[in-house]
Amino acid sequence: MFEGIYFANPDYLWLLLSVPLVICWHLFTRKRSQAALKISSLNGFHLKSSFLARLQPFLFLFRIFSLALIIFALARPQTMDVSTRTKTNKGIDIVMAIDVSSSMLAQDLKPNRLTALKRVASSFVDDRVSDRIGLVIYAGESYTKTPITSDRSIVKSALAAIRFEGLIEDGTAIGMGLATAVNRLKDSRAKSKVIILLTDGVNNSGFIDPKIASELAVEYQIKTYTIGLGSNGRARAPVGLLPNGKFQYGMTKVEIDEDLLKEIAEKTGGLYFRATDNKKLEEIYGEINKLEKTEIEEFKYYNYNEKFRPLVLLALVLILIEWFLKNTLFRSFI
Repeated sequence: MFEGIYFANPDYLWLLLSVPLVICWHLFTRKRSQAALKISSLNGFHLKSSFLARLQPFLFLFRIFSLALIIFALARPQTMDVSTRTKTNKGIDIVMAIDVSSSMLAQDLKPNRLTALKRVASSFVDDRVSDRIGLVIYAGESYTKTPITSDRSIVKSALAAIRFEGLIEDGTAIGMGLATAVNRLKDSRAKSKVIILLTDGVNNSGFIDPKIASELAVEYQIKTYTIGLGSNGRARAPVGLLPNGKFQYGMTKVEIDEDLLKEIAEKTGGLYFRATDNKKLEEIYGEINKLEKTEIEEFKYYNYNEKFRPLVLLALVLILIEWFLKNTLFRSFI
């Protein structure tokens, strides 16, 4: 019954302490307020209390209830409805450029680099609720897997579908991957444009120099975060093909052009990260998620419904009833 009711002026509820004081005072002074007739004996009177005499104390109850209701009304009981509206002030367009060369099947990350990346990148997409995201994949060549979109389910499905199947020439064309990502973002009207470029090798393919691609990113004000993926030293990775078409694995040296990745990040206003294991990869995407925050403004609207009016009306009704009965039916008792 009283769920969701708040008092705007709760301090007035302390006045309820006066109610028992008024009751005590009434009981103490009740006999003094009534007229008394002293006679030597009541033997000649037939003593029987009338029905009206029994109801007479209820007049005081009307007064007490009226007092309590007025105190509650002064405390201003009310209910509050809150409606919320959010407005995105700064949307971010993000393109993830992912290396899908055969070396991404190396098993220094579990179960391999590509699978570990897909899992972490999918969680990253889940966290970017208000942003648009696109996918570019590259090896010896590059192409757009998914244009920038706000539909996260499409991006996650595209991520899950990424596999090394030899559909594009093997190799690591970092410049091509970066240039394709820039091309997807150059016409974006978002206030912030970001590329997350991930590779596990050195630039050895493609006809676009990575430094030229980074200059394009600077021209279009696109910030680039670069990630070097792979453990330090050696890793178990594909070294050839078996007759059945499957990869033959062997220990190979991990080579990442960290100087190039650092230069790209610094030139475009981003940062360079090195992911040597699954945990470090998760931490890197978590750090980027914190750095690139979408500004969301939240508006809250409060609608107050005052509930004191019925209490005041009921108190007035009780006072009028007491006054009417006091001056009619119970006039002889006062």
